[in-house]
Amino acid sequence: MAFGIEDAELEDIEVKLFTCAMQSDWEEVVRICEQHPSAHKAIIPASGETILYMAVLDKEEKIVEKLVEQISPSELDALKIGNEEGDTPLHLAASIGNVQMCKCITDKDRKLVGFPNSKAETPLFLAALRGQKEAFLFLHGMCESSERHDYCRRDDGRNILHCVIDEEYFDLAFQIIHQYRDLVDSVDENGLTPLHLLASKPTAFRSGTPLSWFERIIYHCVYVEDLKEEELQQQSPQTSKRKKILEGPENYQTCMYFGDMIKTSAITIFAPNCQKDDDAENPNQGRKATSEPQEKKNTPILIAAKNGVKEMVEKILEVNPVAINDKNEEKKNVVLLAVENRQPEVYELLVKRKFRKDSVFRAVDNDGNSALHLAAMLSNYQPWHIPGAALQMQWEMKWYKYVKDSMPPHFFTHYNDKKRTPKEIFTEAHSELLKKGGKWLNSTSSSCSVVATLIAAVAFATAATVPGDFNENNGKPNLAHQSAFNLFAFSSLIALCSSVTSLVMFLAILTSRYQEDDFHEELPRKLLFGHFFVLKDELKNAALPVYAVTCLPISFFAIAQFSLYFDLAWATFRKVPQRSYKMAF
Repeated sequence: MAFGIEDAELEDIEVKLFTCAMQSDWEEVVRICEQHPSAHKAIIPASGETILYMAVLDKEEKIVEKLVEQISPSELDALKIGNEEGDTPLHLAASIGNVQMCKCITDKDRKLVGFPNSKAETPLFLAALRGQKEAFLFLHGMCESSERHDYCRRDDGRNILHCVIDEEYFDLAFQIIHQYRDLVDSVDENGLTPLHLLASKPTAFRSGTPLSWFERIIYHCVYVEDLKEEELQQQSPQTSKRKKILEGPENYQTCMYFGDMIKTSAITIFAPNCQKDDDAENPNQGRKATSEPQEKKNTPILIAAKNGVKEMVEKILEVNPVAINDKNEEKKNVVLLAVENRQPEVYELLVKRKFRKDSVFRAVDNDGNSALHLAAMLSNYQPWHIPGAALQMQWEMKWYKYVKDSMPPHFFTHYNDKKRTPKEIFTEAHSELLKKGGKWLNSTSSSCSVVATLIAAVAFATAATVPGDFNENNGKPNLAHQSAFNLFAFSSLIALCSSVTSLVMFLAILTSRYQEDDFHEELPRKLLFGHFFVLKDELKNAALPVYAVTCLPISFFAIAQFSLYFDLAWATFRKVPQRSYKMAF
């Protein structure tokens, strides 16, 4: 390696540069590079990087400016020297989002914006990949309009829009959609569009994010500014003017700002003769999603239905109603996928939507399974957001009956290709869960009946005791006319009745049969009432301060049971169960 100085002297300079950089003596670094201009191309052995790269890494903006100024026009190749991954100083500045250093380097050589690393990633691409919106917009403005699309795709076929959606930088994705509209319908090497990726992220939408009541209040109170197309900090002479987006949804789920993207992509993917394939003329821009048969791949609406992204399903059907007929390789359409993956909100949307339901809801998959057959099956993961095997069984039964009752009688196909009915499938698939639910009910009822028995014994003793003793003259209680005495007597009576009622309920559960239909309403209702009377009893016993201190351990039990009580009430009175959230692709 020769840089105009002897190898021995070069090695000495490299050691000095590294030592000064480690000691943050950057002024000395600038002085050394000024005396030895070839030092800008020297690779520091300890780090494998140039001194300029190390300065950028240390975020020394003023030092970077001085070092870049020292590089003469004939030595601009020094700015292209990268590390082991091929990242140049501009790659690093873009990835950390330092606009000032990006400006300093691009002012020296604008072509560096499109200089690729070993993965064919340009600084523009890296800025998007790391979610650095300001740096991306600046570098975008530094690109010539004819070259921009060459800089936003890497060797694995993914472009910047794929990457920012995958990393959930949705505000940056919004800007990219308006600056690179043709990327909306581009596909990667796996044939996936950005819309496919967005459909696989249910937690980016309100419907895919479970919130507690308190979190819902906070959600609706948080002010969210409308996303708008931002002006570029630096515009190239050939940059075309674009219309600003002045309106947007207010305080709603983040990804619904992609309505325009969904519209454009849905039309391109599903509508024939809407897409012009420019791959032959512009191979670097990536392939376009076409309307030709895609070997029955999962389309965005199918992925959205599978993951429960109600907003995306609704928007795609609004823009392109024909998408309702999409099917995957197993011949499952949007209805079958929503039922199979326990997506109540999507299924409710499809039931309420006005279209001809015969062809969609009567559809069967490759095995002849209808929507009711799929509702009768049990997946390997826990689909419902509820604790306990018995409540799981209850919500499975609720889901099956909800799907069955959503359509007219005998609407669904009765037998599949294996000559099995939905009821037979449900019984076989849920046999293990049925056993677990029975054991859970037995153990819970046994534990609670013990507590109810203790409370009943205490309540009986209390009810039979007269505080303050009797008046020896007339035989009446001494405290008969005091309100505290009447409250005590009333509370004791209610405690006794409640505890006995709860005990009867728990004993009824222990002696009940455990069939599928029993888990739908009867058994959970008995358990709910049993817990209700136990808690009611404990609260009544706590009416008097002294008595509350006496029953403090029982009060702790009541507090511990509140969570299960609310879960029971939620599962019993809710018509459609609420599922847990699991990403599927």
